[in-house]
Amino acid sequence: MKDYKEIERQLLTFLSKEQVTTNETVRQLHGQDESYHTPALPDIVVFPHTTEEVSKILKIANAYEVPVTPFGAGSSLEGHVIPYEGGISIDFNEMNQILEIDPESFIIRVQPGVRRLQLNKELKKYGLFFSVDPGADATLGGMAATNASGTTAVKYGVMRDQVLDLEVVLANGDIIHTGSKARKSSSGLHLNGLFVGSEGTLGCITELTLKVYGIPEFEVAGRAVFKSTHEAVQAVTALKQAGIPIGRVEFVDAESIQVVNKHSETNYVEAPTLFLEFQGNEAGLQSDIEFAKEVLKEYDCEEIQFEKDTAARNTLWHARHNLAYAYKHAFPGRKLMTTDVCVPINELANSIDYARSLLKELNIHGGLLGHVGDGNYHACIMIDLDDEEEVARAKQFNELIVTDAIKRGGTCTGEHGVGVGKKIYQEMEHKNALQVMRAIKQALDPKGILNPGKLL
Repeated sequence: MKDYKEIERQLLTFLSKEQVTTNETVRQLHGQDESYHTPALPDIVVFPHTTEEVSKILKIANAYEVPVTPFGAGSSLEGHVIPYEGGISIDFNEMNQILEIDPESFIIRVQPGVRRLQLNKELKKYGLFFSVDPGADATLGGMAATNASGTTAVKYGVMRDQVLDLEVVLANGDIIHTGSKARKSSSGLHLNGLFVGSEGTLGCITELTLKVYGIPEFEVAGRAVFKSTHEAVQAVTALKQAGIPIGRVEFVDAESIQVVNKHSETNYVEAPTLFLEFQGNEAGLQSDIEFAKEVLKEYDCEEIQFEKDTAARNTLWHARHNLAYAYKHAFPGRKLMTTDVCVPINELANSIDYARSLLKELNIHGGLLGHVGDGNYHACIMIDLDDEEEVARAKQFNELIVTDAIKRGGTCTGEHGVGVGKKIYQEMEHKNALQVMRAIKQALDPKGILNPGKLL
C-alpha cells in the first residue's frame, strides 16, 4: 500500500496547493480519454509549470515506486492516459508556452501543453503553420508521445518527421535532450525516433523543437464521388503514381457521408467519396487539378467538385474532421470505438473491401474512412457497452482487420497508437523485436513506474 498522504506532503514542498489535488472530480477527468476503454482514477493529479518540477515529481515517484501517467488533452483513442495502476497523473496543460519561433530557420520550440490550434494561430503571424493535423485540438506533447498523424501526412509526414529535439525527463528524474536544432545528424543513436511514439513509457516530454512550414500560396479543396469503394481507393494510388502533388486525400465511405450530412447539414452525394486538397501557386494548381480530373475519370468518378473559396473549403474539411463526433450524435446511447490500421498502398483497396464485408457479416453499425494517401484507414463503429454480445462482435472485428493488415505487411495502428487497446497485437507484429523494445524499457525505467501496462 502506497503512502499517498506522505507523497502528497512531499509534492507540496515545491508545488503550490493549486498544483496538487486529490479532488474526486479532477481525478475522474484524468481517468479517461476519448476511447471506449474502462476508466480508472489516479490517486493524485499534479500540474507542473517547469521541467525542474517534473524532474522532482519523478524523483519522488521513483523513490516510492509510484506509477506516473502523463496527461495532455485526453483526446487519445486507445486508453493511453488511463492510469490503471493508480498513482500520479501529470497534467501538462499549464506548461503551455511557445518558447521560440525562428521563422528564418522554420523552427519552433514549445512546451508540451501547447495546443495545435493555439500554435497555428501564433504561427500565422509569420506566414507559417505546423503541419500535423490529427483532427482533435491535441497537445504537442501528446502528439509526439503517440506519433500523431492526420490529413496532411501524405505531403508533410507524421509527427516523428517534424521533431528535431525533445527535452525528456527520465524515470529517475534525469533530464536529457534527444537531438538538436540541426535538420539532420549522423551522430549517436536516433533518440528522437525512440521517444516519439513511446506513449509516456520511457520518459516525460517537457519541451519540443519542431519543424514548421510556409503557408501555401493557394489551396483548392474538392470532392470526388465514386461508384464503389474499390474504385475510389484505386484512384488514390493512380494519383500518386501520376506524381500529382496532393496536400490531403481522405476517403469517406457512403455510410459515413450519410452521417456527415445529418450532423453538418450538408447535402453531399451519399456514395464513396474522396476529399482532396491541392496546394501551391495558382498556375501550377490549375494544371494539377485538370490532370487529377483526367486520372479520376478513369476510375468511374461520377462527380468532381472543387472549392477555391475559403469558407467552402473550411465547410468540407470541418465535415471530415468532425466525423467521429457526427457518429456519436447519430447513435445516442452507444459508445464510439474507433480503430485504425495501415497497409502498403497497393493493398489498401482490398483491405478496405475486407473491412466493409466484415461490418456487414458481423452486423455492426459503422463506417470506414481514412488517410488513404499513406495507406491508413479507420473504422468508426458504434457499440452498446451493456450488450456483451455486441461488444464481443466489435472486438472480433478489430482483431480480424488488425490480423489482415499485418498479413498484408502493415501495422496494427497507423496513428492512434497502442495504449492498452492494441497491446495484444505487439508480438504478432514485431515478433523478436518486441524483446529489444522491452529491454530498452527496462534500461530506462527499471522500476516500471512510467505509464505501466501500456504499449509493451
